[in-house]
Amino acid sequence: MDIPPRFAGREPVHPGGAEQNFYQRAEGLAEDVRHYGQWMRDEAQRRIGHLYPKVTGPDGSEYTVIAWKWARTVRSPNPANPIETPLVNSWWLSKKKGHEAWIKATVRDGQVHYEVMHDANGPRGKDDGTINRRGAVSVADGTPIDFDYIRSESRAGRMGTHLIAVVAEGPSGRLYTSPMVLHTEAARVDRPVGLPDAALPVQALGFRVQAYGFKQWIDLFTNRQLVALTTLSDLVGEARERVLADALAAGTPPGERLRDGGTGAQAYADAVATYLALGVSRTADYCNALCTWHTTGEKITHLFTRQAIPMTWDYTEANIFSGSSGNFLGQLTWVAKALVHAPASAAGEAKQVSATDRAYDSLVISTDPPYYDNIGYSDLSDFFYIWLRRCLHDIHPDVVGTMLTPKAEELVANPYRHDGKEGAAKFFVDGFNSVFARIRQGANPAVPMTVYYAYKQQDAAAGGTTSTGWHTLLAGLIDAGWEITATWPMRSELANRPRSQGSNALASSIVLACRPRPADAPATTRRALTAQLKAELPGALRTLMQGAVAPVDLAQAAIGPGISVFSRYTRVREADGTNMTVSDALTLINATLDEVLGEQEADTDPDTRFATRWYRQYGWEQDSAGLADQLARSCDTSLGALERGGIFQARGGKARLLSPSELDGQWNPEADDRISIWEATVRLAAVMNKDGVERTAQLLAQAQSRISPDSIKELGFLLFHEAEKQHHTEDALLFNGLVTAWADITGKARRLAGAPTAIQDGFNMNGED
Repeated sequence: MDIPPRFAGREPVHPGGAEQNFYQRAEGLAEDVRHYGQWMRDEAQRRIGHLYPKVTGPDGSEYTVIAWKWARTVRSPNPANPIETPLVNSWWLSKKKGHEAWIKATVRDGQVHYEVMHDANGPRGKDDGTINRRGAVSVADGTPIDFDYIRSESRAGRMGTHLIAVVAEGPSGRLYTSPMVLHTEAARVDRPVGLPDAALPVQALGFRVQAYGFKQWIDLFTNRQLVALTTLSDLVGEARERVLADALAAGTPPGERLRDGGTGAQAYADAVATYLALGVSRTADYCNALCTWHTTGEKITHLFTRQAIPMTWDYTEANIFSGSSGNFLGQLTWVAKALVHAPASAAGEAKQVSATDRAYDSLVISTDPPYYDNIGYSDLSDFFYIWLRRCLHDIHPDVVGTMLTPKAEELVANPYRHDGKEGAAKFFVDGFNSVFARIRQGANPAVPMTVYYAYKQQDAAAGGTTSTGWHTLLAGLIDAGWEITATWPMRSELANRPRSQGSNALASSIVLACRPRPADAPATTRRALTAQLKAELPGALRTLMQGAVAPVDLAQAAIGPGISVFSRYTRVREADGTNMTVSDALTLINATLDEVLGEQEADTDPDTRFATRWYRQYGWEQDSAGLADQLARSCDTSLGALERGGIFQARGGKARLLSPSELDGQWNPEADDRISIWEATVRLAAVMNKDGVERTAQLLAQAQSRISPDSIKELGFLLFHEAEKQHHTEDALLFNGLVTAWADITGKARRLAGAPTAIQDGFNMNGED
């Protein structure tokens, strides 16, 4: 906001720069960031490159190391065999087909030896690794090692490390080699002096490492990593002096410093140094002793894949001078890319102000508020702050003047900071409501306020209770005088983030559109609210399902029209005179969603009604053929008809639905003499999962003359809903995938069939919100 506009359109100052005819936005500044970052990298390698030896490959050539894989160790508690045993989550290095690699650990003469094997015959299941969530075992004799013992050994300073493998940049991909003494010795360096003397929080949201004796932030790094980060941090200042000299030589007047509003050589040097420091900060995310190795992608996984600092047993130490993941220039490249595309046409100013104190008159508000107790932002930010402070203490003294980031006023329900859960809840609710009440006072009536939230209402704590944060958000908005007029899913999360993989995690953020509730809004009763929900919600939900909402997002999107009804009243009275809570209102809304989806079942053909009810009760498992016969008769079909329809099997007194994997083969819908909505939906979902959109569209083009595409999509919603309720994750992903791709599938099917249809592929966005 602040820096790019000051230097927009300028040429780079480094010698040999200015190769473009003209520079727009902050392209020149970005070029200098890359240039002086390269100098930093080269200078750092000159100073400490000997700590990063190369590896000799099978062909006798030397190759640059990408990473060293280490395992933490503890002495086995078995007095008869007290070897130093590694704590390893998995022995695998690569599971890529044709390039498998794993570590074979053997015990000889009381020592563990590690050898990298290059085949697909590595350990599986419980034999893979030595530690899991239940505890560890000794690699020598299987002696159990519980976490209490591991914690006590670690806190006593008796946790060690073993180098178990080395990963290098081979001639044709990754080269995995067994550990060598040279590489173990290279990592044995003294801890540098002058390190940040900052303690980890004793307890904090998302932190697990303190239980293992980690007391300071620098404990999260190996000594070699500390040498690397301090070297890079100190080079930021040296790079600034080079930028300043080059800028003056290029004819730029000295001017004031960046913090004083300058735009000359001094300010420009400060700006370049600021972005170089961000590159160092990003490097810390990969250059710490809590990173892991990605066995499929064959790369280093950075620490903050989620907002937490968990304990890691076998960790990966990156080579900051390699050309692969975790290297310094790679991190700086991302900074420069962002800088190139940063808006630079109008000057901006970033300030830290209290959200509860400032005025909001006539402003358009779009905010992503804290998620109750989900993330400890300020505690986590100290991981990066300690390095930014070292880099920038002379450039931004007002910004990095404190030892650690401010904590006291952070609006997070942190029980460790506010005397337990009750105190944390009160602090958060009071602050949250105060902010939105203040925004309400000066709200711009022409534009709705938008509030983002990335947490499903169904996300549950270990005890099975629904998200307090989600309820608090809704209640806070309503109590502050806002009417929630819509909730919409918005694609904002990577599909490959850890939370999403193998789960039905919400694939979107949720944006809530809010308008000030009229001061004279009425009150109502539970009975009247229920009647109003039943009158308004079914039509709204059907509109959502006809649009582009994915099944995984339907429950959240459905809250919009439901909570809109609830929030238009100043209060809703229960039968006993108390006020209805947001939690109870959401229960009513979800019950209405169940009813609407259930009504779809009644509108289907007999075979589909039977299959839906059987799936709800038994899934793909088999059960009594007698029960199946009774259910079939009640649905006006028969077991013989179901088998002819290709969706059911009854043999030897047992019966079951045919699973999707049994229905993903050849199918000719036009020649199928007994086609049902169920068969079409399950077959298309299976084919979509196996062969993708093109093949699915071909089948739909053939089937749509006999089965309504709308009915297939509606059943997809229903089956996702049923699968999610039964925690059938694989099924839910299957049906969600079909409906999510429905617009593409139907579009291609229409072109293949050569006839238009009346299917609605999107929302009508001409309404008020």
